[in-house]
Amino acid sequence: MSIFMIGIDFNKASLDIRSKFSFTKKTAIHLMEKLKNKEEILGCVLLSTCNRMELWTSVKNHCKVELYKILCEEKEISEEEYQKFFVTREEKKAVEHLFYLTSGLKSQILAEDQILTQVKDALTLAREVYCTDNVLEVLFRMAVTAAKKVKTEVVFSRANTSVIYQAIQHLNMQGIFVAGKKCMVIGNGQMGRLAALALKEEGADVTVTVRQYKSGVVEIPHGCNRINYGDRMKFLPQCDLVVSATASPNCTITKEQFQTASIEKEIILIDLAVPRDIDPKIRQLDYVKFYDIDSFKIEQITPQIKESLTKADKILQEQMDEFYDWFSGREVYPKIQNIKNEAVEDLNLRITKVLKKIELDEKDKKALVEAVDAATGKVVLKMIFGLRDVLEQDIFCECVEGLKKVYEK
Repeated sequence: MSIFMIGIDFNKASLDIRSKFSFTKKTAIHLMEKLKNKEEILGCVLLSTCNRMELWTSVKNHCKVELYKILCEEKEISEEEYQKFFVTREEKKAVEHLFYLTSGLKSQILAEDQILTQVKDALTLAREVYCTDNVLEVLFRMAVTAAKKVKTEVVFSRANTSVIYQAIQHLNMQGIFVAGKKCMVIGNGQMGRLAALALKEEGADVTVTVRQYKSGVVEIPHGCNRINYGDRMKFLPQCDLVVSATASPNCTITKEQFQTASIEKEIILIDLAVPRDIDPKIRQLDYVKFYDIDSFKIEQITPQIKESLTKADKILQEQMDEFYDWFSGREVYPKIQNIKNEAVEDLNLRITKVLKKIELDEKDKKALVEAVDAATGKVVLKMIFGLRDVLEQDIFCECVEGLKKVYEK
């Protein structure tokens, strides 16, 4: 069995290119189910966020899967055109990437918090549609556990690590403060609620759009106002700042809609969605300050951050070693169990004559045999796992194969 992944992210691809390979929940399920039906693929997980799209698979040994070709077919895109923007990884390189990614150490905003939730959600979605397998289940769960350990034990230099807080900090550095400003947040998903909460914490007057059919049940951050999504353009002229963060495949604000709204003052537009929510042509207008998710880069790496990265690296290496131990031993451990069982049975046959000479009733003999069996099993396992701890993995596997042959008939 092998682990393969292919990904596209902000390091090599612009937002517009990433958008071509983004997936909604529905389209992600469709692709994963399609992949799981392939004979050579044992499991798959698809991660699609604002900054990246990554497709993970576990495949049968010696099988190669053309993941880029499959993605292009799914998106009806020319195969050659975008291949240069993708990175493929396998085995240990893939494992290392996932562990560091889940901890926020490969994010556009260093140590940001959202990626951990996004990785967990990707695993949950794949699990719900029966597209994971044992290897990907363990890999993703251990990566999440490692990320939580990093979050708990390593302190980076910011209290809040998500794109909206970085956006606010970016504006502050330009002398633009949101306190007292009238803000509209389009979208009430996870990103939208976080944006509304962050703006409210900064002292802004925040209004959140709500789809009309959801207006009776949806919750918005405390202290924020609400309007129907359909009324957003009427409300727009009152706003100093607008954040759009939906999962819609269509623009929430087009250039034509924006110009029709008759904006008479400078306005800040922040588009946090992939694909884009706000028509990028609007940035051509003189009275608009336009930002998208690529506008907020990782800050300079300070000595303090370097020290934190070193601590995180140590934790992740230890956690990865645990996964490698499990992964390399997942086929060996059943063999070890068989060796133990065969050794116990062998001993039972050898002590049968001795037990016949002992004057014990059947109940006591049975108890004695059970005690001997348990002790024998523990001794055998102690010796085998003792070898594991002092030998190289390949040599240990050869030893297990040798012991296995002792009892082969």
